[in-house]
Amino acid sequence: MKATIERAVLLKSLGHVQSVVERRNTIPILSNVLLDAREDGSIRLMATDLDLQVDESVPATVAQPGATTVSAHTLFDIVRKLPDGSQVELTAAEGKMQVVAGRSRFNLSTLPRDDFPVIAEGELPTRFELPAATLREIIEKTRFAISTEETRYYLMGIFLHVVDDQLRAAATDGHRLARVTVPRPEGADGMPDVIIPRKAVAELYRLLEELEGTVEISLSATKVRFGLGSAVLTSKLIDGTFPDYNRVIPTGNDKLLKLDPKSFSAGVDRVSTIASEKTRAVKMSVDRDKVTLSVTSPENGLATEELAADYGSDGIEIGFNARYLMDILSEIEGDTVEVHLADAAAPTLLRENDKSNALYVLMPMRV
Repeated sequence: MKATIERAVLLKSLGHVQSVVERRNTIPILSNVLLDAREDGSIRLMATDLDLQVDESVPATVAQPGATTVSAHTLFDIVRKLPDGSQVELTAAEGKMQVVAGRSRFNLSTLPRDDFPVIAEGELPTRFELPAATLREIIEKTRFAISTEETRYYLMGIFLHVVDDQLRAAATDGHRLARVTVPRPEGADGMPDVIIPRKAVAELYRLLEELEGTVEISLSATKVRFGLGSAVLTSKLIDGTFPDYNRVIPTGNDKLLKLDPKSFSAGVDRVSTIASEKTRAVKMSVDRDKVTLSVTSPENGLATEELAADYGSDGIEIGFNARYLMDILSEIEGDTVEVHLADAAAPTLLRENDKSNALYVLMPMRV
């Protein structure tokens, strides 16, 4: 194989694929990126961890078609350090790949492309499109609630499913729940309920940051493929059943508190400075037209802050994990957040208003 490619193009594409590669691998070829120089004047780059795969085709001048695999992180670091605007010449033969740019020359060890594993997609019967901005918003508003607890593996992703004429995305870690609803795209009816794993969500979000236009989504009960312009992300899905989260969304919380989400979050952040790392508990005392935030710490002392609010029900005291509360408030874009309360032990519902496509549920803490 022999090809020449612009440094910026190669660097951007390597940035897309190399983050899939785990730093430590027991299977050497999984540390590598597949480079396939093709007669049509493009290089295809592909990386995988056996559960997730990203491949992308970029323009290049191909003198001799061929394919090889080379350490993804090493090649990325080399290209990153090459001068701006340089042309990178890649030549592979007899178990080595030479990388030449200007006066820089590297000889890297390679592994044969035939050993490189590719995820077999199988049939992907459900196909639909979503605007990149919509998919980005869905991930943004739910990903913070994805669980990191290995024992509850079925919560370690975003649950995507269709309800009537809506496409819904939900994530929960048992302490908080985030749900976003968008109109059901054409072609999504009859779609199986799927759980997209945490790592695939993170990689997808990175690829969406630079993408305009639409994303083509194809899926079965076990695999999903996202067509993202010149890149394609394919992932296995989590094999598990997501719990019926609708049971924890409160419908009878009749105490309505309205306040500015930014000052609310800043106040929580300030008083939680003295909270112990373990609990991060902040107490909210809600009264007519005001909220008093307080944190009591045996080691550090006491902090309180008063906020103006719109509230007309009976007074209530309730405690929350400060970090969880701030994560939710950071996703509220308007000037008001509605906090629907019941009592100190019941789940609390938060949303921008009743027309918002996102809602959040937060479990209280004892304080």
